[in-house]
Formats: sequence, structure tokens, C-alpha cells
Amino acid sequence: MTEPEGAVISEEVRSSQRALSILIIDDDEQIRSSLKLNLQLAGYYVQESAHAQAALRLLSEQSVDIVLCDLQMPVINGMEFIEQCKVQNPDTAVILMTGFGNHSLAIEAMRRGAYDYIAKPFDIQELVFTLRKVEEREQLLMENAVLRSEVEGRYSFGSIIAKSKGMQEVFEKVKRLSQFNTTVLVTGKSGTGKELLARAIHHNSPRRGGAFIAINCGAIPEALMESELFGHRKGAFTDASRDKRGLFEEADGGTLFLDEIGEMPSHLQVKLLRALQEQKIRRVGDEQTIPVDVRVIAATLRDLEQDVQDGRFREDLFYRLNVVAIHLPPLHERTEDIPVLADHFIQKHSKRLGLPSRALHPDALRALLCYEWRGNIRELENAIERALVMSDGKNLDVSALPEPIQRSFDSSLGGKMGLNGDFDIGVSESNLSIKQQSRSLEIRLIKRALVQTKGNRTHAARLLEISHRALLYKLKEYDLNDFGKD
Repeated sequence: MTEPEGAVISEEVRSSQRALSILIIDDDEQIRSSLKLNLQLAGYYVQESAHAQAALRLLSEQSVDIVLCDLQMPVINGMEFIEQCKVQNPDTAVILMTGFGNHSLAIEAMRRGAYDYIAKPFDIQELVFTLRKVEEREQLLMENAVLRSEVEGRYSFGSIIAKSKGMQEVFEKVKRLSQFNTTVLVTGKSGTGKELLARAIHHNSPRRGGAFIAINCGAIPEALMESELFGHRKGAFTDASRDKRGLFEEADGGTLFLDEIGEMPSHLQVKLLRALQEQKIRRVGDEQTIPVDVRVIAATLRDLEQDVQDGRFREDLFYRLNVVAIHLPPLHERTEDIPVLADHFIQKHSKRLGLPSRALHPDALRALLCYEWRGNIRELENAIERALVMSDGKNLDVSALPEPIQRSFDSSLGGKMGLNGDFDIGVSESNLSIKQQSRSLEIRLIKRALVQTKGNRTHAARLLEISHRALLYKLKEYDLNDFGKD
């Protein structure tokens, strides 16, 4: 075999390197010695091995960044070594050294997991630059992992991703109350992540080792609800062929999440109140009480205070549940979270669907920011999954998004006329609250002005006929500081 050519390493190459560890595998001692000397001069930490068996033993004992492996070796050849190495050390990059004319084998080796190949005789400078490509790749992977860790650490709580001021305040409240056995009432529109928040409370509490049991009070027939919650004795009713434990017993030592608590029938509200106060339950058809140690987290999208006034919900139960109240704002009120959430869902569903990760085109991000999101985070996740499936390009553009989002974006740019000739500003006909509608209208108009001016706040303030200072105040109030920025 021929020695690597160009044994002199340029100062530029030498100064660019850091001490990555390299293992050379070649049965030619002259090749190994020459490579080791030159790569040490280039700033690498180098070890060598005459055959693959010894190399695999070394790799089982210590971590190596890069392996330079000859294709033609006795007992275990380069191709077999790659397969075994990728199983044993999946993070180690393998570069195959192959004789001239073996390119087809080298390409097959890359298909099996090799990072690259280099043909003999090769110039040492060429090899060092190949190693630099590996180093750059590893650096990028490390930076991405750090950034993702920072996002998950700074902007998440449990499985909840957010960066808006309002949600950060929710996280702080949850961190404080998680350590106490306090009943919590979570309110918010459908799709805002109420169950995720309940799970986060449970998994950050001393009860994390116990069960987390969730039940949707609006999805179970009224006749079965009592048995589901409290269990029953054999023979308590026609189909009760055996004793059955209820969800309170299943959650003993853990957390019971009662979703859509506002849908619970009034006669069961009494029994639930007693269970919360006494920490005891009674199965249907039983005379004995059973002690339980359960933390209850309830959630609703209804206005329970109004339901109390209307006589639909017991006042004493409301106050027993509402020891600590947490409100999850709708997505259109925390648009600062949309880019972070969109990126999270892109990564999540790209991996699940086996698709390449794609970036959002700036116009697609603007479209997401302009949309009303009545289905909140759940609707956003579905929109991102749909866009990944429908997109063939490197970026997710507006055309890949669901049609309602495209139409909303088109109207935010050009506007649309109502039947009476007025400009449609998207006010909900079902919501008659002047306070809520005014807030929603201001947010939509500010977004529209920023889109039309491409983020120029001074120009946007003129369009809105307010002062620049007033616009800055409203951007802060509505968590819109990042809106319109690419």
C-alpha cells in the first residue's frame, strides 16, 4: 500500500483543529505510522490498531470520535467492521479508506452507515479537510442539542411548550403549588392544554410515583358516571356481575383529573363534594366507606361562576374545587408562543412520520400568527402535521397550510368586503362581550397593520392612527412584540 501524500500540514489546517480522538485501523504498519504522525501534527489525539477485532475491543472500553478504517483487512473487513461498530458505537463517525477502483464498495459502505470514504493514495490535506467536515457536523449536532435543551428547559413545563409572559407566570404558579396537596381548577378553551397542565402538576409533585387517572365527565353517560368514579358492588344493579373499583380507588396515592367538570350531574356533585372533604368514597350498592388519598385536579371550558348563579353547579363544590385557579389563555392571545410551538410540532411529527425536518417560510409563519385559532394548540398541531404531509419543498410555505389559514392570511393582506360593503374584521357573532371583542379586534387590527407594513412599527402606528408609544404599549400588553419579525 502507498503512504498518504502531502505529509506537510499547513498552518491554516493545523490551527483550525481541536483535539478530536481518532482511531486508525489498517494492517499496514507504515500507513498507520504515517497517518498517526501527520494527524497528531494536525492537532488530533490518535490511536492505532492493526486489525478490526482489537479496534472493536478498544471501542467497547472508550469513546472515539472518528474511525479511519481500511476496506481490505483480514478476518473482519471494513464493511463488516462498519456494521458492528454502528451497533456498538452508533455516535462514532467511520471514514472508509479504500483503494482506487473500489468506489462502488465504498458507496455501499456509506449506505450501511459510514460517514464518508477516501481513496488511496490520498493527500493528507484532503483527509484533514474530510475530518473537518465530520467535526463541523458534530459541532452542529451539539449546538442543535444545546439549543433544543435550552428551549425545552426555558420554555417548557412537562410537555407544555411556551415562552409568552402569561404562560411563564402559569409555570411559576404550577411549580409552587405542585408540592402541596391542593385541589386545582384549570380553566380555558378547548385545545389550550388543560390535561397537559394537569399531568405537569402531577409529575412535578411528590405524587409522581402514583397513578394519573383522567376522566372526561362530559363523555360518560350519566347512568354510568357514579360507578366509574366510585365503583360498585356485585349485584348493585342489573349488569353488576362483579365488584368493580372506581377511578378514585385507581388513583389512590396519585392524581385524579376530572375534565369538563361543569358537565357533572347535580346529584353526583354532592357525592364528589363529600369525597373531597372526607377523603372517603362509597361504592354503589355498598354500606362501607373506603379511605382514599387522592389529589383532584378539575378542568372546564365553562364559566362555572355563571353556572353557580344559574343553579347548574353547586356553589359549595365550586369553592372546594377552586382552591387554586389556573387560567390557560387562548392561543390568539399569546401569539408569541406560536413560533415555538410550530417548531416543536414540526420536529415531533417529522420524526413520527419519517419525514425530513423543514423550516417555516416567513409568509407561512405570518399566516399562523394572523389566524384566530379557535381550536387553539390542538388545531395548530393538526395544521403543522397536515403541512408536513402536503409539502414537497425544503420549506413549509403558505400553500401547504389548511385552507382556512390560507384564506385568513389572504384577507389579512388584502381584506374582504362584507355583504353590507363594510370591511370584515372577524368579530364573533356568538360573543357579545364588548371587553373581549374590543381586545380581539385590537389584536387583529394590529396584526394586519404589521403585516401590511412588513413589521415597520412607525408606519403601522400611522395606519392605526395611534402614537408609536401607544402601539409599543399594546404590543407588550398583547404579547405581540415578536409579531411580524422573520
